[in-house]
Amino acid sequence: MNPTLDKGSFRDPDGFVFYRDLELFRQVQATYRDSWDIFISSGLYETLAGAGHLIAHTEAPLGLAMTDGAYRVIRPIRIPFISYPYEWCFSQLKDAALTTLAIQKVALEHGMSLKDASAYNIQFHNGHPIFIDTLSFEPYSEGAPWVAYRQFCQHFLAPLALMSYVDIRLGQLLRTNLDGIPLDLASKLLPRSTWLKPGLMMHLHQHGAAQRRHEDAGRTADRPHAHVSKMGLLGIIDSLEGTIERLTWQPEGTAWSDYYAHTNYSDSSMEGKRHIVSAMIEEVRPSAQTAWDLGANTGVFSRLVSMHRVNTVAWDIDPAAVEKNYLICKASGEPCLLPLISDLTNPSPDLGWALAERKSFSNRGPVGVTLALALVHHLAIANNIPLPQISSFLRTITDWLIIEFVPKTDTQVKRLLATRDDIFVDYNQPEFECSFGQDFQLVQSQHVPNSERTLYLMRARRSNG
Repeated sequence: MNPTLDKGSFRDPDGFVFYRDLELFRQVQATYRDSWDIFISSGLYETLAGAGHLIAHTEAPLGLAMTDGAYRVIRPIRIPFISYPYEWCFSQLKDAALTTLAIQKVALEHGMSLKDASAYNIQFHNGHPIFIDTLSFEPYSEGAPWVAYRQFCQHFLAPLALMSYVDIRLGQLLRTNLDGIPLDLASKLLPRSTWLKPGLMMHLHQHGAAQRRHEDAGRTADRPHAHVSKMGLLGIIDSLEGTIERLTWQPEGTAWSDYYAHTNYSDSSMEGKRHIVSAMIEEVRPSAQTAWDLGANTGVFSRLVSMHRVNTVAWDIDPAAVEKNYLICKASGEPCLLPLISDLTNPSPDLGWALAERKSFSNRGPVGVTLALALVHHLAIANNIPLPQISSFLRTITDWLIIEFVPKTDTQVKRLLATRDDIFVDYNQPEFECSFGQDFQLVQSQHVPNSERTLYLMRARRSNG
């Protein structure tokens, strides 16, 4: 098979990511030769990779290069699932920021500096943030400023400050600002009280104002003319670190953050549901090595999959639920569960140049098995999405489906219908089975004990049979 370029890897002239027979490689161009040699000989790579801060790699034969001009070809460890900053909860973005600063400190100790501090250079692997761009380091020159300072503030500090001081939902500005939130915009949105916070005043408010002045004068604020000693640069990093450490957000007060405390399930119903879902997972696990849980909340059922070392993404619309899930994962060191934010009625689209730099929600599937528990009634009734469309969409993203049908007689559905007319004449169990039967083969169904709900195990129908 001919090598293919990763569509999101084209901006760096010093190298790029490509695939051969679905195997991942990174080509290091000859233009990066000197920096690469320092990166390796200084011990920086070994230190960062050994600490789990940088993705590890092995050397590959130069003959595997995709194009001319290669100096090295490396084979990085492959991340099971690529996520994006606008899908992260508050603490994920905060941990990614602190990891980036820790890497910059270590780089300076080894005579190098990060030339790129994009949040997209961080992924979550084995339960913790890790830097994936091996070519983001350049030799440090005494007196030189940190060229990635503005980028770091736009990608990390600005969204974290807005999420902490204004509204957690402002993290979604990263979806429409792929190069980070402009500092002057963040400054306008933040309350006046943040001018009294030394770190935010210096790195965000004053930095944003200086950036605007430089742009108005036809210069860039990324490379100021002032001399910055290494001690001064480390002071800036320490200040950023302290500023970010002090930013907090409590995951409470949102619609679904305490869902399991208010569910209409009895203890016996919940235990029965766990037992049924676990048995269904066991049945599909040999052929399903990846999983998504849609509407995962805090990951109670996601963990029934991830405990089997199946890489599982737990999607939920509620930032507080995702925050709680991530903090649980972090505290317990769970390596195979990745909580992320997504609104299934408006999921992450293809973004960036030629709509190819950042993949959409759907284009990062299909996965082996998808859990859709207590979800369909929210899509069908709260969002007016017909059952056939829900079924068709789910078929495109999964091979196996574990799904729950909640009838109108259930108290949760009654709550949804309490403030609107019941126009959903097709929302019933026979119509559900008929609609999903067009896209899935029914393998089994089981009634949830002491409830009116039914769980189904289905396998997607494929055109090739």
